[in-house]
Amino acid sequence: MRLWGGIALALLLCVAFAHYCVRIVPADAPSVSKAVVPADNGVLLIPVEGVPASALTDTFTQPRAGGSRPHDAIDIMAARGRAVLAAADGRVEKLYWSAEGGRTLYQRSTDGRFVYYYAHLDGYTPGLREGQALHRGQQIATVGSAGNADPSAPHLHFAVHVMQPGEPWHGGRAVNPYPLLAQH
Repeated sequence: MRLWGGIALALLLCVAFAHYCVRIVPADAPSVSKAVVPADNGVLLIPVEGVPASALTDTFTQPRAGGSRPHDAIDIMAARGRAVLAAADGRVEKLYWSAEGGRTLYQRSTDGRFVYYYAHLDGYTPGLREGQALHRGQQIATVGSAGNADPSAPHLHFAVHVMQPGEPWHGGRAVNPYPLLAQH
């Protein structure tokens, strides 16, 4: 009888350990590991002035282009003209216009491991130029609806890409920015 009590207690402890201490994640689940965590312990500044974390929606996996591709970014809804802020320290890698993103800005992190992509901008901060150093929280642009964004729904399209050494500004592997912003 004592043996069964010991086995039952051991089993109960194993179940409790698995429930409270072990997180089982499917192999294909997106993750943010230490290998893909930007500076500041993985927490990026929400790049639109005055937007709280509670207002963010995870749109990373939502289909775009008629369902042919995932969004690979999040949209941060805000009034046209609201300040867009640098999410982290880095430098302006590229100021670019595209049909999809409209007026865009690519910012490379200080260590070169990440590119932060800001799109649908209404305008850049006066004097902003490629190669310029940026500091977390610095105004870099204003929210708009340039490119293929709905003019009645201005927002910032914000993406994070993990970069390999020597990879160009338009390369990298998209990682979900939502968990990096929602920790506020």
